[in-house]
Amino acid sequence: MEEDLFKQQMRAFDRWKADLIQVIQDYHHWLESNGKGTADINVRLFDVIESLKSDQLTVAFVAEFSRGKTELINAIFFADYKRRLLPSEAGRTTMCPTELFYDHEVDQAYIRMLPIETRLQDTSISELKKDPDQWKTINLDVNSPDQMIEAMKQVVATKRVPLQDAMDLGLYSDDTPRRRRTDDPPPAEIEVPEWRHCMISFPHPLLQQGLAILDTPGLNALGTEPELTYNMLPNAHAVLFILAADTGVTRSDLDVWEYYIKQHRRSDDKGLVAALNKIDTLWDEMKSEDEVAASIEAQQREVANALSIDTGGVFPVSAQKALLAKTKEDQVLLEKSRLMDLERYLANEIIPAKQGLIRDNVVGEIGDLIKINRNSIATRYKQLKSQLNDLKSASGKNTTLIQHLMRKAREKQAAYNNNMEYFQSSRRTLNQQAKLLLNELSLKKFDNVAGTARKQMTDSWTTAGLKTGMKTLFDGIRDTMQVATRHADETHQQIISIYQKFEKETELQALDPKPFSTDKYDIEMQRLYDQAEEFRSSPVTTMTEQSFVVKKFFISLVSHARDIFFQANQEAETWFKDIMIPLAKHVTEHKQLLEQHMETLYKINESKDNIASKTAELEGQCRKLAEQYAALDGLLKKLQSPIGRAADDSNAQQAASG
Repeated sequence: MEEDLFKQQMRAFDRWKADLIQVIQDYHHWLESNGKGTADINVRLFDVIESLKSDQLTVAFVAEFSRGKTELINAIFFADYKRRLLPSEAGRTTMCPTELFYDHEVDQAYIRMLPIETRLQDTSISELKKDPDQWKTINLDVNSPDQMIEAMKQVVATKRVPLQDAMDLGLYSDDTPRRRRTDDPPPAEIEVPEWRHCMISFPHPLLQQGLAILDTPGLNALGTEPELTYNMLPNAHAVLFILAADTGVTRSDLDVWEYYIKQHRRSDDKGLVAALNKIDTLWDEMKSEDEVAASIEAQQREVANALSIDTGGVFPVSAQKALLAKTKEDQVLLEKSRLMDLERYLANEIIPAKQGLIRDNVVGEIGDLIKINRNSIATRYKQLKSQLNDLKSASGKNTTLIQHLMRKAREKQAAYNNNMEYFQSSRRTLNQQAKLLLNELSLKKFDNVAGTARKQMTDSWTTAGLKTGMKTLFDGIRDTMQVATRHADETHQQIISIYQKFEKETELQALDPKPFSTDKYDIEMQRLYDQAEEFRSSPVTTMTEQSFVVKKFFISLVSHARDIFFQANQEAETWFKDIMIPLAKHVTEHKQLLEQHMETLYKINESKDNIASKTAELEGQCRKLAEQYAALDGLLKKLQSPIGRAADDSNAQQAASG
């Protein structure tokens, strides 16, 4: 059987990232070879390289119970093991959110389980991931399939706990539909998941190349783990919503789609598709192939209408038959399962979209650094050429002309000293302005606002007071972000004025300092604010025990808002450092050139015999600068080269080998 396109694209994606890393390493080598490297830049380059190495393409699978979700994961990604890697037999279902990836940092296979009791803590899952003592770890023996399969059963593990414990964990309420329909006394014990979250590091080639899979439980778990809804699913690069042909679109399916997927995705529906699983239940030997196909297409249209999406966004599949076909290498059955259509979508849409995001970020960050060096070289080259022309014009001329050139050089030095005073004064002003910006985006300020709001909510014994506290919190957060935006705009305007002055007076090559934009953070905060409004007005908020409401709200929304503030603070700090680099480089190099030019003129004034040697020296420096410029230009072109596709890459390799 041919290797599926998704695996080809993932391998090409991995090679592309390796090529990108090589360009960055070549740039680092250029900096070190030419004495341009600094500790800050080295750290920046190292961080970008490490982020590329650890970058993940996350595909989330969401479904109600018994829709064949885990079987679909096995069929798409792990069929080459010729058995079910993840437990998906009848009667077994994933009980907790499970992440599959490969941990390059520890370079080891393991499964880590977070006890369900951690729900009693006021800590998000993302924060708990940083504390290994909170997790139970089982190392996986990749040479023992039986040991791995046994360990994987942890994702379906449950246990029985006393009723009060289940209520304290937020996993049971007297207001459940069953309790509303009957007068039965509450049970003494409740079956709950043994684990709150599982992380599986496994050395599968796809996972090693950066694929990460998020396997989610059903509707109940989505409702009790809001971090899934408000953070993990929105941040996934693709979300596959799985339905079953034998059940159709049920009420609970629609609840999952409307309340936990659709409204929490970004503004567009890219990366959001539905898989209509178990189409083999529609295979009927009493019907012709055309009749079976028509039946499947009818269900496909019904699903699309129910979910309000395009029919092309619904992929009919049979995960069980696809897994069987791949295991037995039955191409006919594989085609009949229609899994390849879904795999083609993942390969041709999701991977290139992720690739584009990485390219934009890396080209933006590393490309800007390269351009700074390139522009600095261009400015220096222009100034050296001017000095070279002065020397050539002085050749064979009288002393008066040389003294005139020396007088001009001294005037430039005096102007430089004046500009340096302005530069130092402006930098002090900018530092003060940047401090205001960073203070607005500091975690300390955020924690103060959140702490005050939390106390207000906790002290309130009325639903109205609790909801008011929630609104006050997010109003305060949005106001803070708006103040930060104003400080950023003011800082940018000051920087533009400084650059324009130096462009006019010191031959600085024209630059357009990029502004620090809070737009993406504003959008994220607005999305969180809308979710907060939805949470405040939700009937569930009114019905749930108050302390759990506060905890749920903080974990699901405030924790995410804190992350946004941290990211904004880090980007603002980096932006401020970067924005002054071109000017600082220019000031330093301009001083060196002026001193060099003055020294040259002094020597020529002493003896005209020095003109020829100094001219040759400057010509050599110009040639070296031209070579440096060309090298940087080449790196920039490699960095900005178009993104290829796996199919194109595969065809090229076949042509080369043929």
